[in-house]
Amino acid sequence: MNALDSFRLDGARALVTGASRGIGRAVAEALADAGADVAVAARTQAALDGTVRAIEERGRKAVAVAGEFADTGAADEVVDQAAAALGGLDIVVHNAGIVAHADDGTPLLVPLQQLPQQVWDRVLAVNLNATAAVCRASHPYLAESERASLVLMSSVAGRIGVPLMEAYAASKAAQVSLARSLAVGWARQGIRVNALCPGWTRTDMTAFASGTEPLSDWLMSHVPAGRWATPAEVALATLFLASPASSFVTGHALAVDGGLAVPDGGLAGIPKPPSPFTAF
Repeated sequence: MNALDSFRLDGARALVTGASRGIGRAVAEALADAGADVAVAARTQAALDGTVRAIEERGRKAVAVAGEFADTGAADEVVDQAAAALGGLDIVVHNAGIVAHADDGTPLLVPLQQLPQQVWDRVLAVNLNATAAVCRASHPYLAESERASLVLMSSVAGRIGVPLMEAYAASKAAQVSLARSLAVGWARQGIRVNALCPGWTRTDMTAFASGTEPLSDWLMSHVPAGRWATPAEVALATLFLASPASSFVTGHALAVDGGLAVPDGGLAGIPKPPSPFTAF
């Protein structure tokens, strides 16, 4: 087999959640490029129109499934609908997630002692509880596959300290722990489970930071690579974990972060701009 063939997913049936934009859409397109048929999930089917068209333009089958992962039972419905439409599942990439936000949708960057309990609960409901539900619902389908791969989209925030984003960071660290436990528990059933930990990536979710020059400059000063990642770069790492190229990789948390998770970003001796969060 040609080495590049190991990254092919011809005939695979994949589900990608949170696929209407950003990393999720890039992942769905990458899996389709590799030959997979892809079910994509988001809060509304209308939000998925662009992703569906992009998959179909690649000659692959696309299925849109609506689901609000904050709602109990939504994850089970999304997984079951995707499996029914594709005739089973070989790959599940759970990417849907949120950061703490105010009622108007703007990110809520406050220390834990100022974060309302209901906001903490919502972040954990979407990022952790729904993750467990997706894994639970996916298990019977993946157990029937000979090429099963489950990828949980965690974050470098789950591996480092992130003041003012404690709820998000805690939920992402929990996803890494869950991936490791499931990898051990499901290994003899032929199901690989891994987590992916992107660093600062240019998406709508991070626009509050990438679009604010002092904040963006300060954040990038802690990244040895010195720049933001693109969704496509994260998608390629996801393709690796989803494909036979990583057939002996399970229980891993792969950082795609430009070196950010290295202690102090690997830049302990290099001066950094003053923190914009000194008021806290």
